[in-house]
Amino acid sequence: MQWVTIALVAAVAVVNIWLIVKFPFQLQVLIAWLELLALFLVFFWSFDLSYEYIWSRLRFLLGLGLQNGFLMGAALTLFICIVAILASTFIALIAALGRLSDNGVAFGVSTFYTSFFRGTPLLLQIMLIYLGLPQLGIVITPIPSAIIALALCYGAYSAEIFRAGILGVPVGQTEAARAIGLRDAKIMRLVVLPQAMKLIVPPLGNQFIAMLKDSSLVSILGAWELMYMARTHGRAEFKYIEMLIAAALIYWIMSMVFETAQARVENYYRKGDQR
Repeated sequence: MQWVTIALVAAVAVVNIWLIVKFPFQLQVLIAWLELLALFLVFFWSFDLSYEYIWSRLRFLLGLGLQNGFLMGAALTLFICIVAILASTFIALIAALGRLSDNGVAFGVSTFYTSFFRGTPLLLQIMLIYLGLPQLGIVITPIPSAIIALALCYGAYSAEIFRAGILGVPVGQTEAARAIGLRDAKIMRLVVLPQAMKLIVPPLGNQFIAMLKDSSLVSILGAWELMYMARTHGRAEFKYIEMLIAAALIYWIMSMVFETAQARVENYYRKGDQR
C-alpha cells in the first residue's frame, strides 16, 4: 500500500511538471513558487500551531518600537548586520590590498588575519571577543561585540572576493592608466575597482545574506535580536515551534529583500559595463 501511494504521488508530480512547462517561462516560475509555498504552508499547518500566539508576539519579533530605549528583534538584527556589512567591506578591501601588496609586512598581516578568521568558527570568535577582551581591560557590551565579530569574520572571507575581483581586471587596464600618468592610488580607485565590482558584487551579496543568518549566533550573548526574542517568547509558554517558525519566516523575508537589492546592484554594474 505504501508503494502504491508513493507511485501515485510520483505520477501526480510528473503530470504536474508536464502541465506547467507548457506555460510561458515567467508563468512557470510563478506557478512553481505558488505550489511550493502551498506545500510549505500545509507542512506547517500539520503542526497544529497557535496562530493567535504568533500574532500576539509578532511585534516583539519584528522589533516594532523600543524596549527600554533599545532596539530589539528583527530591527536589532538589521542594525547589527548593516553596521557589520559596512565595516566588513572596508576591512575586506584593506586586507585584499594587503594580499596584493609587495610589502612583506602588509602581506603577512593580511594573510594572518584572513587565515585565522576563515579557519576558526564564528561562534568561537564571538566568545573570544566578548569574554577575551575584558581580560585585557577592554569591556564591551554584547551588541558591539557582535558587530566586531561579524565584521572581522566576514571581512576575512570578503577579502578573498575583493582580491579575486581585482585580479580579474585585465592588466592592460592598469598599464594604460599608468601610461597616461595616473598614480597607483588613482588607478585602483578610478580604473580597477569600478571594473572589478561586476565580479565582486554577486559573491559579496551572498556573504551579506549569510551574515544575516549567522547573526542569530549573537543570541548567546543576550542581545535582544530576532533569535533571542524567538527563544525567549517560545520558552515563556512552551510555544517553541510557533516562535521558531515565525522567526524563520522573518529571516526568509529579510533575505529576499537583500537578494532583491543585490540583483539591482548587479544590474547596475552590468549595464555600466555594456555602455
